[in-house]
Amino acid sequence: MPISTAAQTAHNTAERRQKPGYMDPSNGLLVLTGSYLRERGHCCGAGCRHCPYSPSEQKLAGRPTDPAAIE
Repeated sequence: MPISTAAQTAHNTAERRQKPGYMDPSNGLLVLTGSYLRERGHCCGAGCRHCPYSPSEQKLAGRPTDPAAIE
């Protein structure tokens, strides 16, 4: 699913400020940044929007393959 321009801007701002996440402008939910997820050291398999891990690592972690199950 493509990320909105407003959400990408919020993500970029959070990354620059070294924050762990940002509030999604469209729904107000907390979204973790790619940097924070990478620092955590492993994929949780939850389908995070900015997951920095490869598709094979995400699959091993149990990431859902149905787009409706993510977000």
